[in-house]
Amino acid sequence: MTIQKLARLSLFASLVLAVGGCSGPKDGTDGEVEAQAGQPINPVTLAARLLAIPVATALGDSATADGQFQAAHSDVMRSMKVADSRRPIDREAARAAAGQVAGVRTVVWIDRHHLLALVNGGGYRSQQTISGICQQLEPLGDTLAVVVHLQDATARTGDELETISRNCQLKPGELALAQSRRDLDVIDPAIRARHKMLNATEDDPAESKRRADEAMRLIEASTPEM
Repeated sequence: MTIQKLARLSLFASLVLAVGGCSGPKDGTDGEVEAQAGQPINPVTLAARLLAIPVATALGDSATADGQFQAAHSDVMRSMKVADSRRPIDREAARAAAGQVAGVRTVVWIDRHHLLALVNGGGYRSQQTISGICQQLEPLGDTLAVVVHLQDATARTGDELETISRNCQLKPGELALAQSRRDLDVIDPAIRARHKMLNATEDDPAESKRRADEAMRLIEASTPEM
């Protein structure tokens, strides 16, 4: 083996080690969670991947070159919040998997991106339950394409009926690229909050009298004289 080839092999090994050291833990390691989508790309990791591609190609290692290209492409797409269309999630398999999460009673797809789960009580209407559902879906495909909505099947009040939602790989309120927003609440939360504020004043006799007097003045002002 020539000195030049040894040097190239050493460079290639260094690049691979750099990628491994900068990429963070892989899926499946104990206590580790996959990096959240929508985050800035690690420039060192991306540079190492892009440098490794031509080196691997020059050495005739097409499998490694393709692997580094696919990894770099995936990093860029995840940073841009673009779901991987090559890894769609089967709907029926997803419904069955989500139904295994504690507290989940019923699971239905609203459309190809939005999954609704009815839970048995307010204690299960939580971000923890959404995380549990997303973890169940991970082996089935790219969960960046899925928004999970939770509703309490035992709700009795407007507040208890309020839906909580989150994309599996993003922060609450964020959506993947080209993903539509779906509002499943029958009563707008802003209207419900206004109603609660108005009702709260009924406990204050002085405020109730003031509002009654104001209403009477409006009636008198709008009533024509006989």
